[in-house]
Amino acid sequence: MKRTVALFGSTGLIGGEILKLLIDDDHYEAINVITRKKVNVKSKKIKNYIIDFSNPEDYKKVIKKGNIIIASIGTTQSKVNFNKTEYRKVDYDILLNIAKACKTNQASSFCFVSSAGANEKSKNFYLGLKGEIENSIMQLGLKTCLIFRPSLLLGKRNEFRFGEIIAQKFMPIFSFLMKSEYKPIKAVDVAKSIVNECKKIVSGNKIYHYSEIKNLN
Repeated sequence: MKRTVALFGSTGLIGGEILKLLIDDDHYEAINVITRKKVNVKSKKIKNYIIDFSNPEDYKKVIKKGNIIIASIGTTQSKVNFNKTEYRKVDYDILLNIAKACKTNQASSFCFVSSAGANEKSKNFYLGLKGEIENSIMQLGLKTCLIFRPSLLLGKRNEFRFGEIIAQKFMPIFSFLMKSEYKPIKAVDVAKSIVNECKKIVSGNKIYHYSEIKNLN
């Protein structure tokens, strides 16, 4: 049975790769791309919906019963002028609003990108927040919740991130010394694993680390 998928975060590194794969995959007959501003993507399968991400009610308008929902949402400290409150609005509030709309409108499944090392008790703000949103969403009791935890992403972003460029050059060299879950991974590999896993019938909450992500390609 062909499915309809709603994609949040299509302009990001992983989200952009997911969108390309969805367009070429016959399993997905329709792709609803949810954004703040209009995006120019040419495909008969795509419908672009513009919503107010600060309005919880807007999510319910674009998430439908039986849809597969994929979210690759995130920001950086520099983008929000190192304001942790604004950072939280993106990495926590948006994802929770999506998840709540999935619950209310009986979406088939919700898949989102988190981070390796996510832990609500972590003293690191980023990892602590990732752990907090994971727990908040899992407690909603969604029919299917798939959480992907990649570490450093390899790939070309639209925006310049100096620290990440340096890390992308040197971390792969020493990756053999790292625990598997912290090894750098290509964004396209994460995208492939998400698109492939969303085709399956999976019940409950499931978390995917580096090895599981690689095995799904």
